[in-house]
Amino acid sequence: MLNSSTHKITPMKILVTGGAGFIGSNFIHYMLAAHPDVEIVNFDALTYAGNLENLTAVEREARYTFVKGDITVAADVAALFAAHAVDAVVHFAAESHVDRSLHIGPEAFIRTNILGTQLLLDAFRAAGARGAKRPRRFVHVSTDEVYGSLGPEGRFTENSPIKPNNPYAATKAASDFMVLAAHHSYGVDAVITRCSNNFGPYQFPEKLIPLMIANALEDKPLPVYGDGQQRRDWIYVADHCQALDYVLRQGRAGQVYNIGGGQDVTNLEVIRLILKLLQKPESLIQHVTDRPGHDRRYAMDSTRIETELGWRRQFDFAAALKATVDWYRQNSAWWQCIRSGQYSKYYETIYGNR
Repeated sequence: MLNSSTHKITPMKILVTGGAGFIGSNFIHYMLAAHPDVEIVNFDALTYAGNLENLTAVEREARYTFVKGDITVAADVAALFAAHAVDAVVHFAAESHVDRSLHIGPEAFIRTNILGTQLLLDAFRAAGARGAKRPRRFVHVSTDEVYGSLGPEGRFTENSPIKPNNPYAATKAASDFMVLAAHHSYGVDAVITRCSNNFGPYQFPEKLIPLMIANALEDKPLPVYGDGQQRRDWIYVADHCQALDYVLRQGRAGQVYNIGGGQDVTNLEVIRLILKLLQKPESLIQHVTDRPGHDRRYAMDSTRIETELGWRRQFDFAAALKATVDWYRQNSAWWQCIRSGQYSKYYETIYGNR
């Protein structure tokens, strides 16, 4: 776990939305370990990608509280802010899988990513107006996909045009605009981060890297969209969590910060590396029809966060990928439980009688 001791550490109670998901749960682990004076309130609806088993190591920690609720339900959000006087919000909660937005439909993405974000912003403002303990900062966690597809050269900067190419990215772009509007219209202390592709422990196994690891471990075909030459800028989730910590504590209100790993790799290269690490044959690779509007390349320019806030990536892609493969190999019960659907019963087991 990385340490943020270079930052001024002050007592802080943070509301984390979507904290039972992949990046959110890693952020909770990171913050509780890095900052002894931090308290976390985790607000999650426990939809398909929310898994409380990601947080078993902290569920009895006095500085951690879980609240089940939905950011798209105004009453849930109002009750949350009434019950918990928080200093900051770090907003992860989102529908985030492109394939689901294409094949199931965009309605849930519109509801969660746009309406849910606006309800949170409204409650954040109202909480600040009510009491002396005003929430100080709203960190909105967005994605590089709002920029659309990048050509063979260059990197996205914070000034790149917003050109989303799928329903997921379009709704995230809309939520970014709602956050910026709240800052400019109402003076909300809001910051937006846009990060490249994350990987690491606790990632839901429909995403590329955990899907390929799990399939390879079970000797199942590894489906590769099109020619597999889609290129992504990969970042280990612990690096992303540290960057969010820097933005939370030092970022400028109204600013956007790109967060990238600076490690561009094609999907096919990633899959071949996974097979090599697991000593599995490349014959498991199975090319399938590409998905509609599949962006060819993403790459992020992290100059702003590096020069303004002093953040630097710590993890090399190859070493972090090996650590990730080892984690999934050692925690097969975790992802097998998800693939079977049994993980959804964990909440009732732990919290049902409370």
